[in-house]
Amino acid sequence: MDPVRNPYAPGAGQRPPELAGRDDELSAFDVVLERIARGRPERSLVLTGLRGVGKTVLLNQLRSAAIGRGWGTGKIEARPEQSLRRPVSSALHMALRELRHPDQDSMDAVLGTLKAFAQRGVGGDGTAARLRDRWQPGIDVAASSGRADSGDMEIDLVELLTDAAGLAADVGRGIALFVDEMQDVQSGDVSAVCAACHELSQQGAPLIVVGAGLPHLPAVLSASKSYSERLFRYLRIDRLDRAAADRALLAPAAREDVEFEPAALDALYGAADGYPYFVQAYGKVTWDVAAASPITAADVAMAAPVAEAELAVGFFGSRYDRATPAEREYMHAMAELGGPAGAPVATSEVAATLGRKPASLSPARDSLIKKGLVYSAERGQIAFTVPHFGRYLLRHPD
Repeated sequence: MDPVRNPYAPGAGQRPPELAGRDDELSAFDVVLERIARGRPERSLVLTGLRGVGKTVLLNQLRSAAIGRGWGTGKIEARPEQSLRRPVSSALHMALRELRHPDQDSMDAVLGTLKAFAQRGVGGDGTAARLRDRWQPGIDVAASSGRADSGDMEIDLVELLTDAAGLAADVGRGIALFVDEMQDVQSGDVSAVCAACHELSQQGAPLIVVGAGLPHLPAVLSASKSYSERLFRYLRIDRLDRAAADRALLAPAAREDVEFEPAALDALYGAADGYPYFVQAYGKVTWDVAAASPITAADVAMAAPVAEAELAVGFFGSRYDRATPAEREYMHAMAELGGPAGAPVATSEVAATLGRKPASLSPARDSLIKKGLVYSAERGQIAFTVPHFGRYLLRHPD
């Protein structure tokens, strides 16, 4: 069929043509926005799940919902080597501009605090950061003094977000900061985010943080602040059930006057296993292979090897290539133990499989965690962050 009309769109963070299976999460966020609009206390949100389940897509959709309510919003993608000070400054600056506060003096006061926060970088030895390492915000007011400029991230972030929330309250709206890859936030900054959310919650202030990250993100937050399990509302984002996966394929096709035979849908669900990224990937190739509507199981059978080859290079291979030989050896041992399903395995069993002491494998394991390839499913266990990665490794032993 015409590839130009192909509606399916596999891509990192790219919204699919039909956002199926996420109605509950979108409804829950609407409730959060409405409660805050009515002055009722509400917790910040955290989305967790494997890669390829659509966390970033959902995060962007939640941001759109907040913008639709007139909220100020900003988005951050955390990086392991970067402090949150600069990205938070940029994101919050955007959120404040979106609020369009009518009193310029009040706006300038908060912008002055924001500028002071942004420019108060601290080096690893406690000294002020060099000028070239500081972010220079495009703020035309002078930096304030004595507010959010102590150099202590926890104190500064609490003061900054408190002031920003006050500005939002003045105009009867709210601010939402969205943090993607939240598990990569540095430990000191995680503590600061938790402290700020705690203070804002106690005040009933109209500012929330919406984070998204890998399945071990709740453990990262809990390790920082013991009260984090009560501070956030955790939503686990999982693969789509059969009805949602079918809808993700059928609705876009119907808009192009194309249908699927039931057997084709059976085959596509078996191949994609309900993971949204895979649904789009297999759907796209199947469309291109099919000669006409309705799409058949034979079309899926012809498309599957092509889709798998594309995934092997772009989705799996690009991640595998980032690993060192020692890290690859560790992952292959995980695949042997966890099987094609990629089940969590005990770190002690990985060591036994490799004939090594567990302590000697800690550097490889820790590096894989930092690279986002594996995560600690629970104490003493390890699992892949990417669905079907175990299957890929078993098919590519070298």
